[in-house]
Amino acid sequence: MNAILRGLVRAVAETFTLPGPILEIGSYQVVGQEGVADLRTLFPGRLYLGVDIRAGRGVDLLANVETLPYAAGSIGTILAISTLEHVPHFWRAFDEMHRVLRPDGALLVACPFYFHHHPHPSDYWRFTPEALEMLLAPYPSKIIGYHGPPARPANVWALAFREARVPISAEEFHLYQTRLRHHARMPLPLTRYLRLQLGRLLFGPGHFAPYLQREHLGNKCLNRAA
Repeated sequence: MNAILRGLVRAVAETFTLPGPILEIGSYQVVGQEGVADLRTLFPGRLYLGVDIRAGRGVDLLANVETLPYAAGSIGTILAISTLEHVPHFWRAFDEMHRVLRPDGALLVACPFYFHHHPHPSDYWRFTPEALEMLLAPYPSKIIGYHGPPARPANVWALAFREARVPISAEEFHLYQTRLRHHARMPLPLTRYLRLQLGRLLFGPGHFAPYLQREHLGNKCLNRAA
């Protein structure tokens, strides 16, 4: 979790009418990340449930995303931010999240791509934007996005809506992008920025792009008939 991903969740919450209840998968807040990882503060007054495989701050219920303890069609919105890379059988997680979502439900998932090994408790997978697009094929309307340089994005994400929700409009997509640019900020400290710029000049841009371009945002909207 980082400030850009928190800004993503905020932009989505402020743009779209998300059905309830809201379920956060992987809601355990790692020590030192409480400021960015507490997503329920972005949904004031909403029924919000946090599940994880270990108890701790932010966790309401112990549960495994591969076998969620919820009835089919009982959840309105699912958030899975920086979580699915830790799930051994991630394809089962995608099936389960689809199963428990309402027919008009929404899924927001974000996963790292260019990121260090971070076992919480284990770290298995990395996903490209194309991978999320393929895994979310059952959802007729979706936004696929990333931040960082296009060839080496730091994180990738997708907001996907089930078939009973109307397609994402051009106005919604524009508003989402505007709010994302406003909220998804993670500027480098000046001294580090200058050091990286010097390195880019001396050694070329490639190695330094993931840091210097981490606030670069890419998004595309996909709608098809249900």
